[in-house]
Amino acid sequence: MPARHRLLAVVVAVAWGLNFLAIDASLEHFPPFLLAAVRFAIIAVPTLLLVPRPRVPARWLFGYGLGFGTLQFLFLYWAMHAGIQPGVASLVLQSSAPFTVLLGAALFGDTVTPRRLAGLTVAVLGLAVVGWERSHTAAIGPFLLVLAGGFGWAIGNICNARAQAPNPFHLTLWMSVVPPVPMLALSLLVEGPHRIGAAFSTTDHLLGALTGLAYTVLIGTLLGSGIWSWLMARHAAGLVAPFSMLVPVIGLSASAVLLNERITALEIVGAVLVVGGVLHGSTARALPLPLPRRHGSRGPIATTGPATPTRPTAAAVAGQPEPNGSATPAGLPDPRDCGATASTPRATGISALTATRGPAV
Repeated sequence: MPARHRLLAVVVAVAWGLNFLAIDASLEHFPPFLLAAVRFAIIAVPTLLLVPRPRVPARWLFGYGLGFGTLQFLFLYWAMHAGIQPGVASLVLQSSAPFTVLLGAALFGDTVTPRRLAGLTVAVLGLAVVGWERSHTAAIGPFLLVLAGGFGWAIGNICNARAQAPNPFHLTLWMSVVPPVPMLALSLLVEGPHRIGAAFSTTDHLLGALTGLAYTVLIGTLLGSGIWSWLMARHAAGLVAPFSMLVPVIGLSASAVLLNERITALEIVGAVLVVGGVLHGSTARALPLPLPRRHGSRGPIATTGPATPTRPTAAAVAGQPEPNGSATPAGLPDPRDCGATASTPRATGISALTATRGPAV
């Protein structure tokens, strides 16, 4: 991957890491369910008017919007409103990676490679360490809510991958059409018309809340997801996806510096385990390049036969190239493991759509 593309990936990770601080600022004024409804409505209205609907089955589009957009942010915003610190929230939301693998294996029979299983086991251990520490230093409820948000994100990942949208960014925009109505209904039911009216009629913390909301919509969602989709269209997912592991690092660091968030030594240990485990599971060694044939060699290179489509496997869930054994000519490198370009065929399953997003909050 060229240096400028790596720089763009780092920019996206920074934008997503700071997104948790923007959400925290918005929650100073808006109740959580109303905030989620407003956030997605801002994107949904121009999408309905200007963006053509992606050619994907409706069930996968709805599932993506329900899981990624509705359930993830319902529980995440609720947890942050209940008091979980933004940095810890950015870390615990990485639980979406093991949840995605488990759902893929349970619902679609996806294969879990040993490397993937080892990495996710370490990541789950890290989450357990953070949860154990949270139970002693703060309420455990918000921690569990973020875990539920990670499970919702995993549902969105599965549906996103199965949709196989020709334009992933258009799918991301249309995903935003699903959450506003259920989130607004939930806000009316739980938060009530009085709190909703007060959010639009009072000015306490309003400037900071609107600034955070603008950042979440413009920088976190549109710019961040746009650049990420652009990178994923030009490189193998295994080269791009590991950069999402910078998100909790940025989130924890920024919260500690800007919000004086207190992070215990045990939480730092858990963070290292989570980041290291998911990073280990989401990278794969590139296949060696074939030796050039000597001049005058006879006969074509043997092939395994014509390539046939295969469904996405769990190895691709968090940005993995497919394991060896896919229909690739023998002796040739798999382009997905060697930095495929936009003109090179490569997988369009979970690897191309799920781990691409990172915490797209």
